[in-house]
Amino acid sequence: MKIVELGDAVVSLTLPVDADVPAITRACQDPEVARWTTVPDPYRTEHAEAFVRATVPTGWADGTSATWAIRESGTEHRISGMIGLHEISVGSGEIGYWVAPWARGRGLVGRAAGLVLDHAFAPDGLALDRVSWSAFVGNWPSRRVAWRAGFRVEGTVRGHATARGVRYDAWIGTLLRDDPRVPVEPWPAEAPVDGRAGAPRPLC
Repeated sequence: MKIVELGDAVVSLTLPVDADVPAITRACQDPEVARWTTVPDPYRTEHAEAFVRATVPTGWADGTSATWAIRESGTEHRISGMIGLHEISVGSGEIGYWVAPWARGRGLVGRAAGLVLDHAFAPDGLALDRVSWSAFVGNWPSRRVAWRAGFRVEGTVRGHATARGVRYDAWIGTLLRDDPRVPVEPWPAEAPVDGRAGAPRPLC
């Protein structure tokens, strides 16, 4: 798969590089990133090095995943987060993202998600028919990004996700190529008013 960089006036999506290893390490040591993703915990420098030097380039090379570092446009500052399309196969892929603690609450991931979805569905991009999204139940910030992008939450799947040997219930959503890229269902009444994440619900 050809490596591409994406961007607009707000965010720039480029490949993570060795210079990003300290920032990736610090971000993935944040309790919120560890709580809601499948990164190793505790997260060490060698994990970030393997991610940058092996995981990311291998995904691009074999066409199974496309991963970008989220940066603010016009700067050379440290990364703001990570976003990618994974499990790319037969016209489908799954979007995933995390945001560093120093960059939260500024809408950067939402802008990045829009760029990635544009590329995912474009005929001269990945030409996918469908993109899925999933998150542990309770991860309201992730769900809000997906909701704003037009994902339709299809339901809750018990024990769908695994992180560090524990199974969790997960929300599942989908977006098709011709779906509107705006919210298509009401924001859930049970969501916290402050938009914060709750606690992941393990399968008992």
